[in-house]
Amino acid sequence: QTMTEMGKVLVLVGLIIATLGLVFWIGPKIPWLGRLPGDISIERPNFRFYFPLTTCIILSVAATILLWIIKKR
Repeated sequence: QTMTEMGKVLVLVGLIIATLGLVFWIGPKIPWLGRLPGDISIERPNFRFYFPLTTCIILSVAATILLWIIKKR
């Protein structure tokens, strides 16, 4: 049984990594991703600070819901 459970975990980790790769690959093509209201952007001479707060919260909620659905099965 341990090997079966380990196999399931490895498949799940692989799917998560593949999903992250897809997000990084397609992410720049989505114009609103990272430019939502609430994303913090400060630009000054010789200094740029950017923190996509709203985008992080939305992605976190989406990941939580996805993992909750997977866990329920």
